[in-house]
Amino acid sequence: MSTYTVVNPATEQNVVEVEMADLAAADAAIERAAEAFPAWRDTTPGDKARVLRRFAAVVEEHLEELAALEVANAGHTWGNAIWEAGNVRDVLNYYSAAPERLTGHQIPVAGGINVTFHEPLGVVGIIVPWNFPMPIAGWGFAPALAAGNTVVLKPAELTPLTAIRLGELALEAGIPEGVFTVIPGKGSVVGERFVTHPAVRKVCFTGSTDVGKKIMAGCADQVKRVTLELGGKSANIVFADADLAQAAASAPYAVFDNAGQDCCARSRILVERSAYDQFVSLLEPAVRGVKVLDPADRSAEMGPLISAGQRDTVQGFVDDVEIAFAGSAPSGPGFWFPPTVVLADDPQARIWREEIFGPVVAVMPFDDEAHAVELANDTEFGLSGSIFTRDVGRALRVARGVETGALSVNSHSAVRYWTPFGGFKQSGIGRELGPDAPHAFTDVKNVFISHV
Repeated sequence: MSTYTVVNPATEQNVVEVEMADLAAADAAIERAAEAFPAWRDTTPGDKARVLRRFAAVVEEHLEELAALEVANAGHTWGNAIWEAGNVRDVLNYYSAAPERLTGHQIPVAGGINVTFHEPLGVVGIIVPWNFPMPIAGWGFAPALAAGNTVVLKPAELTPLTAIRLGELALEAGIPEGVFTVIPGKGSVVGERFVTHPAVRKVCFTGSTDVGKKIMAGCADQVKRVTLELGGKSANIVFADADLAQAAASAPYAVFDNAGQDCCARSRILVERSAYDQFVSLLEPAVRGVKVLDPADRSAEMGPLISAGQRDTVQGFVDDVEIAFAGSAPSGPGFWFPPTVVLADDPQARIWREEIFGPVVAVMPFDDEAHAVELANDTEFGLSGSIFTRDVGRALRVARGVETGALSVNSHSAVRYWTPFGGFKQSGIGRELGPDAPHAFTDVKNVFISHV
């Protein structure tokens, strides 16, 4: 097996060497998961629920350890990292109720009775990105396990440490061997094997749209199910009647959280023309006030980018554009980039159309409600977005008109584990989270029983 050197993005210091699975190791893990599936499928609902609650409790006992790993591995601020570890706990607790509530239907028919069952698929392969390693892992494995599947999970090469630890904690909690397995490795090896191995019956992938398309095409060969959460270029729409101070104060955190490395980042701000100048004047001090610090500092609000390569990519978006204003970032070691604002006037400009995945936001005026919706929808993506207005009717009209999967009004909340999450258009296919998430890991079986 080869190894990968994990690097702390805030210091550029090596953290640890991690073994990368080769094809044989990936096959062995998938085969163990397939062998473990019948027993886990047949485990009683109450016993599944109990072991998932125990898993949540063990995660709770290790929240600070997990958060410290994420600070060092992904450069997440302490506040974000402790929330993310807690989100894994909460998602496990939420879906621990599912095994005892995974009910079918009794459907009235002539000549007998008809019932449906939600049957687990088998082995589920989950491919996790580097930007939010813990939550996105939990959003996949918790409902999949609750529905009676076994799981093989590949973390991103850049950020494997928390996933590896969660795999260890699962065993400590009593999840049987082979039921939940973490396999660090390259996407071209382990991820590709999830797509091609016939025992893997579903692949969940979060990452770029280009890679998602390849996974979807590969899964078609076996008519393998997929859930894809892909790119985004979300709009933050601010009307003149909004609380402009609130809208401007909150806007930086809707795009600069996790250094902008967020598919839901509101990296396009649309402001009604009559309020545009006032909004921009309020936005500047808010941007300059974002605390970009060593993520281990408990007061940090933004940390570094994940790698030198990502920093270069982000820099490439602003090399040829005029920067209106920017915040500050540490000098010295680390993959730092300051919060940056560009005032845009061309909806065809690269900075307006492409996902940057860094702390850069473009601001553009709009003329009226119809123009705002037109500009918001003029993208191949449709993942998230925000609307700021005091007019409830307008909020509802615009929310229905914007082609995106998750919208917030007078808020930037994008993901709650109680509610479904996923994208329109090229931002993905399928939904994660919410009360129906376990159904996405099952097939519906219909049974008719004649009484004639």
